[in-house]
Amino acid sequence: MVIRRETFEDHATVDAVTSAAFGAADDGQEPPETHLLRSLRRDAGWIPSLSMVAVRDERVVGHVVCTRGWVGELEALGLGPVSVLPSHQRQGVGHALVHAVIGAADAVGEPLIALLGDPRFYRRFGFVPASSLGIAAPDPEWGVHFQVRTLTDCPAAVTGAFRYAAPFASL
Repeated sequence: MVIRRETFEDHATVDAVTSAAFGAADDGQEPPETHLLRSLRRDAGWIPSLSMVAVRDERVVGHVVCTRGWVGELEALGLGPVSVLPSHQRQGVGHALVHAVIGAADAVGEPLIALLGDPRFYRRFGFVPASSLGIAAPDPEWGVHFQVRTLTDCPAAVTGAFRYAAPFASL
C-alpha cells in the first residue's frame, strides 16, 4: 500500500470511497461526509498537502484530510473525514492514513490536530480528550469524543474554543 497526496484526478474516486465508507442515507442520498468533502475542497481552509489517499493494487481504497481550524487565534488542524472502502476496512488502511497525515502535519510545523471520533481508536495515535488540555469542543455534547493531538511545534499552553473550517458548520 502507498500513501500519497490526493490529486485532482482522484476527486471522483475519493468521493466514491467516502460515500461507500459512510453509506447512503435512508433516502438514497449521498452521505453528509461526501458533501462535506466537496465543500472543503472549495474552502479557504483546504490544505492540498494534507489530503492523502491510500492506494493498493493501483486503486484508491482510502482517504484522509486535515483542513484549517483554530484554537482561539492559533491556527490548528481539523482531521476528517477519514474514509476506507468497506472491502478494505480492518486491514490497516485507516491506521496508515492517520499516521501519514499526523506525520505530514508535524513535518510542516502545524501545532495540533483536533477531531471528533472514537477515543478507543484515536488514543493509539496520541489523541486525548480536548477538554483535558483546556480546549473546548465546538459542541459541548461531544465530550470525550472531541480529541486533540499536539505536535512538535505546539505552544506549551494552548487553551480556548476550537473551530473547524466553515463547511463543518453545515453538518
